Formats: sequence, structure tokens, C-alpha cells
Amino acid sequence: MKKILNYINGELKEPKNKKFLDNVNPATGQVYSLVPDSSEADVSEAVAAAEQAFPAWSQTSVETRVRFMRKIADKIQEKHDALTLAESIDSGKPVSVSGTVDIPRSKTNFEFFADAMTQFHGETFQTDTRALNYVTYSPLGVVACISPWNLPLYLFTWKIAPALVAGNTVVAKPSELTPMTAFLLSEIAIEVGLPKGVLNIIHGRGPEVGAPMVNHPSIKAVSFTGSTATGRHIAQSIAGSFKKISLEMGGKNANIVFADCDFNKAVETTVRSSFSNQGQICLCGSRIFVEKSIYEKFKAALVEKTLQLKQGDPLKPETQQGAVVSKDHQDKVFSYIEHAKGEKATILCGGKKAEMGGEFAGGYYIQPTLIEGLSYQSKVNQEEIFGPVATLTPFESEDEVLKMVNSTKYGLAASVWTQDLKRGHRIAQKIESGIVWVNTWMLRDLRTPFGGVKESGVGREGGKHALEFMSEVKNICIGME
Repeated sequence: MKKILNYINGELKEPKNKKFLDNVNPATGQVYSLVPDSSEADVSEAVAAAEQAFPAWSQTSVETRVRFMRKIADKIQEKHDALTLAESIDSGKPVSVSGTVDIPRSKTNFEFFADAMTQFHGETFQTDTRALNYVTYSPLGVVACISPWNLPLYLFTWKIAPALVAGNTVVAKPSELTPMTAFLLSEIAIEVGLPKGVLNIIHGRGPEVGAPMVNHPSIKAVSFTGSTATGRHIAQSIAGSFKKISLEMGGKNANIVFADCDFNKAVETTVRSSFSNQGQICLCGSRIFVEKSIYEKFKAALVEKTLQLKQGDPLKPETQQGAVVSKDHQDKVFSYIEHAKGEKATILCGGKKAEMGGEFAGGYYIQPTLIEGLSYQSKVNQEEIFGPVATLTPFESEDEVLKMVNSTKYGLAASVWTQDLKRGHRIAQKIESGIVWVNTWMLRDLRTPFGGVKESGVGREGGKHALEFMSEVKNICIGME
């Protein structure tokens, strides 16, 4: 059985304790590889390697660092099919998603930040004739990058690329649930000749790897994407160290549909925004609010489209819905469905395990589920489920829907569907959210800031914001009198 290995100081290594965890294919429920169950000893070795590599890497020219990013991007393109297969087996998502979204975006991340770095520079401010002020950006040192399981390589590279191209060295932890593409990235780093210690990838569980990583005194910044509970713990544990921190956490996103919407487009996009990657995207719109005058019509069309989603083998190109990531996660999602039933809600479609035959009989499948009849204050409408479950709620006025939309502790993203441009702007300004789409979903220029408000996040990623976060800022003033 294949063993995934850590990548430390330019070499692939077993964990020091020689312990491994089972890596399960969610579509079958079967173990297909082993992932290191690393410990603090592995983290210490990786940080030491990154510290040793930092002086030379930070002094390497921007042109050279950019060249390495482009080489990595080219290798990701070259290995597109292998990475797509690995991600789908690891996560249970269809190859139609991995191959057209996740892997291409991972390549784009390296290319984008390579381009961005060539345009990233300080500023100068002349104070009359008395002084010249200028701002410089320099690498921080060793940074920790921790990414989640839902978009394994996509979000992993979103963090690593700006850190490396800005001149930092990196100790990174992928999710132990979806480690394979990070392991393949380790092999790519070796193939392109990335200097030893510049990038280090440690596999394992949060308490054993993530905690010692973020708390290590030599770590200068922490970039984390994952649950709000873990993000809160990280923030509390390093508060006294004054490290730079970026937290992209949970969401309970709203999708608001007004009667004057482009009906067909709104229905089609709502199905996609509710159930893409089995609802396991932080930006999925799991709370659907529909203006009362079109509620019944919209509900019928939405149920019809949802029932047409093809669920099955993630490795078949026609599959639209795969498996959720793990048995524990499947159980969690079903617990919310059962809670909704206990509140006398109506399950419009789904709500059960999708029964698969043959090798997929033990897979972690859930039918795409639509629920109506819940209070907006219900646990199902307030807590992040992160699965193929969406609720429908009618509304009569802007004030009413805004009250319901803003009632959660989260504020990551929202969508608004209306042909009234004034209303679109007005509602977007009043939604408590870091991102608002009007008449679209998941369309975002990578130069824009990415992040949420309230318990959805602290800090912003994307474009110059990521490069600024990964840099030490210094203001120098030269007197001219």
C-alpha cells in the first residue's frame, strides 16, 4: 500500500515516530494509502530547515523566485490528469470538478502570484521639501500555512504561493483527510529543484502537528483556513506572541432571490451554489430565501433540477455529485437532517443516504437535500453543516429578508438575484458579509480581497493583500532640511 511521506529540507521522509494513519477513499469507504501521523519532532525539524533556508531564499532575486513559481505551475499542468485522479479519490468529489476547477486553479495560483510579485512594490511620499518617506516590504521569515480538506490543492497553493514568492520559507500542513495532492506537490518541488528547506510539508492531525506548528516561536505568521472552532483556538493560543494571523473560517451563506430575477439563471445557479462539491465549499449558499410571490414556482423548479443531479462514481466524467469526505462528516450532516425532521420541517427531496452498488456500497454518499418549513433561527439555519443540504424560506420584504440573512454569527458570502440594479447595490451594502455576488456566484477577480466578517474570518487574502500579509512593512523617513 502506498505511503505518503513528509517533505522536509528537500527530502521525502517518514515521520520520526514511524506512525501512519489510514487514508480512506470516501467513495468506497476503503483504505487506499497511508498518511504520516506526524508529531512535534517532525515540525521542529521542518521549522529548523525553513529557518536555515530563509536567509538565502529571502535574498534570492524576485526574478528567480518568480521563475520557480512558474516551473511549479508548468509541472501542475503537466501532471493535471494524475492530480485530478488523486484529488477525486482522496476527497470523493467528481473528476468533473477536480479537473476543471481545483487543479487548474492550483496552477493559476502560482502563475497569479508570480505575476503579482513583479508588480508589488513600496510607495513614496514627499512631505513638502522637509522629508521623503518611503515604505518597504521585506520577507517575514518562516510562515505556517494550514489548509482544509474540501479544496485540498486549490487552497493549499493559495497560501503557499504568495508566501514563497514574497521570499518567505514555509512549513505547511494539509488536511490529514485529503493529503495526496500535497504529497504530489512535494514531488513537484523536488523535480523543479526548489532549494532545500524553502517549502516543507508535514502531514498529520491538528493537535499533533498544527498546534506545535502555529505555536513554534520561530513561526512569524499563520495562514489558516478551516473551521471557526479551530480558528478561534489558534487565535487564542498565539494571541500573546503577536504573530501575524489570517483566518478564513466558517460560513452560513445566504442566497436571496427576488421576484424580478432572471428566473432560469437563478434556479440553475442556485442548484450549483447549493450542491457543488457536495455542498462542501465555504462559499456555498445553503440558506435560500425566495420572495413569496414566486416561492412556489421557484421551489418546484429547484426541486426538479436538484433531482436531476447525477450521483455516483466520482471518477466518471458524467458524475455531478460524489461522496462527502468521511464517515464522521456524513454522520454530522445526517444529524442536521434528523434535527430538521424533529422540528416538523418538510424534506422536499433527498434527506437519505444515496444507495450505491458494488464497490461504492460502503461510500459516504448523501442525496442532495432541500428542506422547507424551518424558522430562520433554527439550528439548521444557524450552524454550518457543510454538506449537500439547503433550506428554503419565503420572504415578503427587504427588511424581513435582511433580518433573517444577518441573523447568523457568520458573514462570509451571499448572493442576490434581482434585475433592479438599485436594489442589488442597496441589499449588497446591508448584508453583513465579506463577499456579495449579484446575479452570479463564484465569479471573483483574484486581485480582490477575500475573507469574511464576524466569525467567518480575520484578515484578507488575494492579490496584494496576500503579499502584504506575507511581508514585513517598514516606513523610512529621510529628512531633507
